Amino acid sequence: MAAYDLEEQEQLAELKAWWKQYGNLLVNVLTAISVVVIAWQGWNWYQRSQSAQASLVYSALQSAAQEGDSQRVKAASGELLEKFARSSYAPLGALTAAKTMLDAGDPKTAKLQLSWVAENAKDEIRDVGRVRLVAVLMDEKAYEQAIKVLDGGTSPGFEPRFSALRGDVLMAQGKKAEAATAYRAALAMIEDAEKTARARNLVQGWQTQSNAVSKELLQQRIDAIGGDKP
Repeated sequence: MAAYDLEEQEQLAELKAWWKQYGNLLVNVLTAISVVVIAWQGWNWYQRSQSAQASLVYSALQSAAQEGDSQRVKAASGELLEKFARSSYAPLGALTAAKTMLDAGDPKTAKLQLSWVAENAKDEIRDVGRVRLVAVLMDEKAYEQAIKVLDGGTSPGFEPRFSALRGDVLMAQGKKAEAATAYRAALAMIEDAEKTARARNLVQGWQTQSNAVSKELLQQRIDAIGGDKP
């Protein structure tokens, strides 16, 4: 029994020595882990809360848009962009607001909304905003600004559309040769995409019809300029 007590005392002494050497470090590590876990949980809760609030504001914006209440739409969009700019609802709300403002005869506010989307949204949503912004700028005859909006990279599916729009802007400026080049580039992009889709067996009926219409319109623009040759 005495031997057993002695063995326990030795183990206890070793434990005390280990704790004296590593105890503070262990406490600090566990504390740091706890802080990280609590912070992560808090951040997730905050994100969920922000998303839920943004969803409510976006729903209110949509309702106002359906009723044609441009003032309520403007207020809701402003709240989204100010308080929930990082949410997925902000660019969608800005696009909806821009359309409502255009319908209400307020292109200035619509342009601000679309400019925000073009500068802050991501991927396809950003490109949708850029396309619509170019249309507003063309109505204002702000052709140089429109070209700047079209500059830079785009999502793959938007490349033909951007090239065709560039042709429209150049045509409006009277630059027929450059416009024809842009139209031919858009036509080539569509045809290349079709070849790739066929090679991968990804051809879809609706896409084929859409491409056929787009190619016909592009060819008409090229022919109107003066033929298919550069």
